[in-house]
Amino acid sequence: MFNVVLIEPEIPPNTGNIGRLCLATRSTLHLVKPLGFSLEDRQLKRAGLDYWDEVNVQLWESFDALRGAQPEARYFFLTTKTKRAYYEARFRQGDFLVFGRETKGLPENLLSANIDSCVRIPMYGTRSLNLATAVAIVLFEAVRQQRWHKKPLDQRLRFVGQPGHPKRDAGTLNK
Repeated sequence: MFNVVLIEPEIPPNTGNIGRLCLATRSTLHLVKPLGFSLEDRQLKRAGLDYWDEVNVQLWESFDALRGAQPEARYFFLTTKTKRAYYEARFRQGDFLVFGRETKGLPENLLSANIDSCVRIPMYGTRSLNLATAVAIVLFEAVRQQRWHKKPLDQRLRFVGQPGHPKRDAGTLNK
């Protein structure tokens, strides 16, 4: 449905949680190197639970490589350094939602080169949110805009064990 891009993510549990968000929305997770952890990291897989192997993950050497492979796509860059709120954007299926490192955000040169595609999450009393929280806010707004909620309830929900659900068993948190 969408593409979530993490440029140089640093914290494995954030990436694991974001992977589950991508799986839940049928989105692709794009990880741009260098990563602050190994993809075999125990914390990454624990946060992704037993879903991590089902997440559509693409690994890129650089953001330029990703963009070169998807030159016609639309990209939205999340930053605190713009006035346009994420809910003012009109998302379309296939869009790329680009997030920066947990400690520094996106590089200034990337933001300045894409100023018209920058959006922010309005907030008060803090300068930033947890990366997984920020991805959830923007990704689910993009999904909401696709009118997912207008489908009949039985076409939207698939419970564990039901046909059509990616997990046929309850799984375990201790894997």
